[in-house]
Amino acid sequence: MLFNSIDFLIFFPIVVGLYYVLPKKVKNLWLLAASYYFYMCWNARYAVLILFSTIVTYLSGLVLEKVERKKPVVALSFILNLSVLFYFKYANFALGALQKVFALAGINLTMPVYDIILPVGISFYTFQALSYTMDVYRGEIYAEKNFFQYALFVSFFPQLVAGPIERSKNLLKQLATPRKFNFELARDGLLLMIWGFFLKIVLADRIAIFVDTVYGDYTTYAGWYLIVATVLFAVQIYCDFMGYSVIAMGAAEILGIHLMENFDAPYLSKSVAEFWRRWHISLTSWFKDYLYIPLGGSRKGKVRKYINKMIVFLLSGLWHGASFSFIVWGGLNGLYQIIGEIFRPARDKAVSLLHLHRESLGHKLIQIVITFMLVDFAWIFFRANGLKEALSIIVLMFTVKNPWILFDGSLYNCGIDNKNLLLIVICICILIFADFCKIKKLKIREIIVQQDYWFRWGIIVFAITGILVFGKWGPAFEQANFIYFQF
Repeated sequence: MLFNSIDFLIFFPIVVGLYYVLPKKVKNLWLLAASYYFYMCWNARYAVLILFSTIVTYLSGLVLEKVERKKPVVALSFILNLSVLFYFKYANFALGALQKVFALAGINLTMPVYDIILPVGISFYTFQALSYTMDVYRGEIYAEKNFFQYALFVSFFPQLVAGPIERSKNLLKQLATPRKFNFELARDGLLLMIWGFFLKIVLADRIAIFVDTVYGDYTTYAGWYLIVATVLFAVQIYCDFMGYSVIAMGAAEILGIHLMENFDAPYLSKSVAEFWRRWHISLTSWFKDYLYIPLGGSRKGKVRKYINKMIVFLLSGLWHGASFSFIVWGGLNGLYQIIGEIFRPARDKAVSLLHLHRESLGHKLIQIVITFMLVDFAWIFFRANGLKEALSIIVLMFTVKNPWILFDGSLYNCGIDNKNLLLIVICICILIFADFCKIKKLKIREIIVQQDYWFRWGIIVFAITGILVFGKWGPAFEQANFIYFQF
């Protein structure tokens, strides 16, 4: 079930309404049943995988509190969970890679190809469940004794299939106390959901038409077509993924639950390292807490620090998809940061010699633009259908010189007309303004709720009407999938 579907618009009010009228003892059981139904709307059989992960990590938590030798328990929990993830997500990729390795050695080896459908959200709920095992192992939380409450933590429907990847210290503790209806939280949650729907339906899905047209026939749409499409893809994936996260946060808030912030104006970052502190925060912090720091972090010298960082980003790329292009994408983002750290003394010296003012608007803008260009270049490997295609796109992007297409109306032939392209530009300006307000700690929601009731509800009605009118619904009102559902 998609957030941007008629089914969800029927499902969610029913879930909320019954949650607040049911007795306290059964509220979480109702949410658990609703969460499993929500997931089973995609493929009912794969709910068994969530249940398996839930049982394994639940039992591991109980055992960890009773035994002295804890590491074997943690290892077994990780092996069982990651084995399931590996089979469904990486089996064919691993067999294909092995076949290529043997081919390089002159050995023709035929590997089987399994017809495997990737379960929606498996990477997200697997990592969330594993974080619970690690938190109990570290003594940061007590093992949850109530199985149904823990099962709800793993399967809580707003963030089940695309995050944020919640920590047990945050979500599990909140679920321990069923909530009473709070009008202010419900109102704030509704505003969040409206913003998320705007990002997804009005902006991301409209941009997707242009990007899919160009990347789908990149030999025809070479040069500046690809440059424009790549810049727009950076906006598309941001709005698509943040749109899901914001809708999830809003839906949870209506239920009285606070989910962690997953994005913090990442494209206004002044370095790639800062970008990754602001982009997909729940995953970045997961890798930091459960992989980077255990590997030694920055405590064992610079060389080891750089190796650890590359390991994290290569695995982060692999987490996103079973393809060498994703690995290159992750490696590039890691390499950017390592090179940035190595040359930081030289940059600091140049700034001093040239008497540049780091806090000036011009200096900050240059840093933001350079950071965006580096991140956006890496997105090519993320968007392309494989490593070879990504390299071909890069060659066509920089060898074909056709800057006139920016001015002669040729861009209007890429799936969208001039009015829709203008609407995209206007919506991007709204996005930049919202992110600028976030950087300046100006909370637009708080400003709205401080106004008179007629103004507040006027804003809500206006926003909903705008989404209904300008939303990209497809020729038969089909809802578009979220990009991160494939991970």
